[in-house]
Amino acid sequence: MRLAEEANVFSQPRIQSFCRGEPDYPPSLYDLRHPPDELFRIGDATLVDRPAVAIVGTRRSTAYGDRSTRNIARELARAGACVISGMARGIDTAAHKGALASGGHTVAVLGCGADVIYPVENRKLAAELVAKGLIVSEFPMGAVAFPQNFPIRNRIISGMSAGVLVVEGAQYSGSAITAKLAMDQGREVFAVPGNITSKLSWGPNLLIKQGARLVQEWNDVISELPPESRRHLIERGRQRILGEDAPAEGAEASLLMKGGTQQLDASARKALEALQVDVAIHLDDLLEKVQDISPSELIAALFELEMLGLVRQLPGKNFVKVW
Repeated sequence: MRLAEEANVFSQPRIQSFCRGEPDYPPSLYDLRHPPDELFRIGDATLVDRPAVAIVGTRRSTAYGDRSTRNIARELARAGACVISGMARGIDTAAHKGALASGGHTVAVLGCGADVIYPVENRKLAAELVAKGLIVSEFPMGAVAFPQNFPIRNRIISGMSAGVLVVEGAQYSGSAITAKLAMDQGREVFAVPGNITSKLSWGPNLLIKQGARLVQEWNDVISELPPESRRHLIERGRQRILGEDAPAEGAEASLLMKGGTQQLDASARKALEALQVDVAIHLDDLLEKVQDISPSELIAALFELEMLGLVRQLPGKNFVKVW
């Protein structure tokens, strides 16, 4: 089913493209051995400039896989990362929906034309991606989703990402191919462990044995991203807390370059000590309680604590300690 033919999904889609050599072409794709000459797109083209994490897995996902994927995708998107997947059934669909549920950003890389809805039951998801995210494909308009297209599109999924997270999949599945491509491209590879008695766990569990990062929560991914991606995410977290656009400052950069998030610096420790488990504290009141910390240092410290799961931000710039 084509987007142009499904009036209640998207009427008269504005198909555009990224062309290799032009300024808006996704820079990370130049790392590929054979970058696509052209990527057709529908949606928000600026999403290719955001730090991105790919989430892939089986089309026959379990309730455990769906729940894990939605939770991790939601929190990654909430932290400012763009979630990339393939809009297939199962894990891909859960990844896109999790990101959208948080109001975050997500990109679908298709193994068919960018104007084709595949699978057809994802017509509502496709509409959301057109309105709030981005759909891309290197296949021409109207191209059918042939099986041989998907390994080709998988290199785009990994190529546009700083890291690839695998959630459920057989040992020789498409997600395993994507993980192998990510390794070849120098990307980080992550995996959510699964039940050792399930064949759907063979793929991610084997990746962990081979050195992939074990993921239990979203911050296991964020903390291992390249420094430039983490710098961008901390700045976005600062803007989210302030509710305004603000330039990056030295405090944010220093937090990123420490080499590990588990050791809190003095600002983060003071902020954590000033917060309470059962009573939310407004940002302005917190600034008064820790007077020897500048506002920019406190903002960066709060976001670091939030990434570690030690602090949660509530509506209205209120913060509470989490135990």
